[in-house]
This record gives sequence, C-alpha cells and structure tokens, in this order.
Amino acid sequence: MSDTTATTPITAVVVVLPGRVEPHGLTISRRELPPPRPGQALVRVEATGVSFAEQQMRRGKYYDQPPFPFTPGYDVVGEVTAVGADGDAALLGQRVAALTKVGGWSSHLVLETADLVPVPTGLTAAEAETFVVNGITAWQMLHRIAKAHAGQTILVHGANGGVGSTLVQLARVAGIRVIGTASPRNAAAVQALGAIPVDYRGDVPRQVRALAPGGVDAVFDHLGGRSIVDSFGLLTTGGTLVAYGSASTKDEDGNSRLPVLKLFAQLMWWNMLPNKRSAHFYNIWSGKRRRARFRSRLAEDLEAVLDLAARGELRAQIAARFPLTDASRALALAESRTVTGKVVIVPEQLP
Repeated sequence: MSDTTATTPITAVVVVLPGRVEPHGLTISRRELPPPRPGQALVRVEATGVSFAEQQMRRGKYYDQPPFPFTPGYDVVGEVTAVGADGDAALLGQRVAALTKVGGWSSHLVLETADLVPVPTGLTAAEAETFVVNGITAWQMLHRIAKAHAGQTILVHGANGGVGSTLVQLARVAGIRVIGTASPRNAAAVQALGAIPVDYRGDVPRQVRALAPGGVDAVFDHLGGRSIVDSFGLLTTGGTLVAYGSASTKDEDGNSRLPVLKLFAQLMWWNMLPNKRSAHFYNIWSGKRRRARFRSRLAEDLEAVLDLAARGELRAQIAARFPLTDASRALALAESRTVTGKVVIVPEQLP
C-alpha cells in the first residue's frame, strides 16, 4: 500500500562497497533517508541488478566512480510510495524505472521525479529491471549511433550478457542478422535469442569472415584491448564500430582511466583516416549537461524498449534472483561469466 505522507524519514537497508574488495567483502548497512523534497519521490525498490559497471567499481576500475565507500547499483525498478510537497499524487503506487549509476542496491531511494519512467503493465519488476540500463544502452547504440536497419549484419560481442542479449533481440526485431560471440556453453542460449553464435575463445575474425565474407555493417564491442582492433577490421565499407567498455583490461593494475583513454585515442585515429568506416565510444551519460534533452531522450528510448517487452517482442533474460542481503553472491555469479542475461537483486521487505 502506498504512503502519501512525505514528512517522515525512512530507514533503508543498503549494500556498501567499502573499497577494492572481492564480492564477499560487500557489507550491509542501514541508512536514514530524508523525506522527499519538492520534485522528488520516495521509491520502494522492487528490483535492481548487477551490471558490468559494478564489477568494475569493486576493482576501482570504473572511469568516474565515486570514492569508497559507497552503495553500488546502476538502475532500479520500484513503487512510488511518497512524493514531495506539491508532488503529483498520480505517481503514488506507480511502478517506475530509473537510471541511478550508484545507490540502487538499496531497499528505498529518494529520486528526482523527472528521472522516473513508468513501467507498463504486464511486466514484473524483475523483468523490467533487465531492460533499464541494458535496454537504453542497446537501443541507443543500435539505433542512435550505428543506425542499423533491416537486411544488415552486425557482430555483438558477449551476446549472452545483459547488454548483449538485449542488443541481439532488438536487432532481430528490426530485421537485422546477428552474429554473437559467446562461450560454447552459452551458444545454445545465444542461438535461441536469434543470433548465430561463434566461440569467443577461437579465432573470432576467421569465424565471422566465414559467415560474412564482405564484413559486417556494425560491431558492438565492450572488450577493448586487442579485440577492438579485430572488430574494426571486420567492418565493411561504411560500417560502424561502437565501443562501450574495456572489459579485457579490468584486471590490469595501474590507472583505471588509462585503458579508456587509450581506447579513445585509437577510435579518434581511425576516424581521421580516409577509410569510410566510423568508430564511436558509447557512454550512456554523454549529453548529461543538457539535462532536459538527456532526460527526454533517455525516457523515450527506455519507453520504447519496455513497450516492446510488454508486447512480448523482447524476452527478459533473468540469469538469477538474489535478495539484497545476498548481493555478494549475486555479484560473484555475474562475474563468473557462466550465465545468460542479468543477475537481479530483489530487496526484501523491511521488518
């Protein structure tokens, strides 16, 4: 039941990342949240999840993460239980989604109402959660950057992962042929999504060339390192490389920003060459300085993805569910690279 009172603080259960620790080093704490101010809402979190960002953050490797200690959690789905003074009472009881970057691994959050996106009926909180950061990322890379269209062929690295599995499905809905890298154990799952699986442990360029002799129209690469060079080389004339991470360097020692800066430099160099291929780095937070436009585009794209899911054209890929107090096991499983889809965290009700 929703609480329209917005004057009483509430105690939230939160997961704390205290420093560079293994997954079992996460701790559970309680934090008092102030009542929502005008323009804010109190959200009871029904589902959050583990993305690659949290895996980097625990290593201190995420490009612009906050200083330790902090609460991770890139996105949430939950119910609005209170709004600030003069807030829209119609929000009360609504299921909403929000991109948080940090703080999502909590039982409750106070969020700006302008950042809330309604979740259509027909989707559970856990299902909707798999499409928030993953859905926005996949939609914007596919449609806003690569501008891929029916009849084209694309390569998706990590096609069994959270972003990858969503990207494969969005592409197939759009009539795009997909080649997806995965381990042999996940090949059947990738094929079920509609992609042609190739073994990431083998000679990926050779395998892809066998399937697309003239090259592919777009590559989506979260690996960085050596993979980014192979990815660019697989593009056909007019093709687009979209890089969105440097997972292959996550365990390297040294400055956490250096791999990303090297990646930027490589992409810029390629774009200076007269090769009729383009290279881009995708950052979901780009354009945030133009706050109103950023929010509008984010809401538009997430609504498009959630509507497809509600109509059954996308299937939520839930790898596993864990309670908030078991976030350590959730993170460990996500890092094992043995699952398809997203590991979801479901906060327990407060006693």
